[in-house]
Amino acid sequence: MSAELHHLGSTTHLLPDTIAERNAAIRAELLARSQYIRAPNFQIIHHTDLELLFDGYDAAFFQGALRKALGSVPLYFSLSKKMTRAGGRTRRTVDRNRVPLDHDITISSTILFNCFEDDHRAITVCGKPCSDRLAALQRILEHEITHMAEYLTWNATDCSAPRFRAIAMSTFGHTEHTHSLITPKESAFAQHGIRPGIMVRFNSNGILYTGHVNRVTRRATVLVEDPRGKRYSNGKHYLKFLVPVEYLEAVEV
Repeated sequence: MSAELHHLGSTTHLLPDTIAERNAAIRAELLARSQYIRAPNFQIIHHTDLELLFDGYDAAFFQGALRKALGSVPLYFSLSKKMTRAGGRTRRTVDRNRVPLDHDITISSTILFNCFEDDHRAITVCGKPCSDRLAALQRILEHEITHMAEYLTWNATDCSAPRFRAIAMSTFGHTEHTHSLITPKESAFAQHGIRPGIMVRFNSNGILYTGHVNRVTRRATVLVEDPRGKRYSNGKHYLKFLVPVEYLEAVEV
């Protein structure tokens, strides 16, 4: 257990103006130092940007206690195109004796770049309104940093539990532990009318297929009934296709 982090988690109760000032300073430092993020609605991001942000938060909100608690245990940062619902994820790997081997913070680039392109509905992350992509990234990373602080202090973390929510509120002003970012599933329905359960047709290698949408992530999973396909729990056989939603046409049934 990190005694320093435990003390900070127990005694920190920042005022909204203080949180806003520190966030603005971290934001300005990233825009000044990053080789990739050049504007609030950036078009490119690199995993090193996540490390810059993390260290900015560690210095401004934790007096460097996160890095001290990590010690020699590696902390990796990554971006994921496959995460289509969660904005971020924090994991740690342990050995058979539950000794940490490494930690990893992953941010969904798919969700980030699915938002703030055009006029759309209001977006909140952790209960805080976000006017641009960088603001959303900061709120997501604040959430993941809270997970990291819990891991380093209590060897466990749960964002739905009272302790996590109290730390996130007193440190970052979070009032929720969820987001309202636009997911690929929502975008597919808003832009193309595509959602799970509907019948669609599409062309694959010159052949026109008709099937139903089973799932929507970055692409739609379409199941086409065919005796050559895999047998599913309903007893029918289906061929499975992964199709970009813009290539699908809804079919009236």
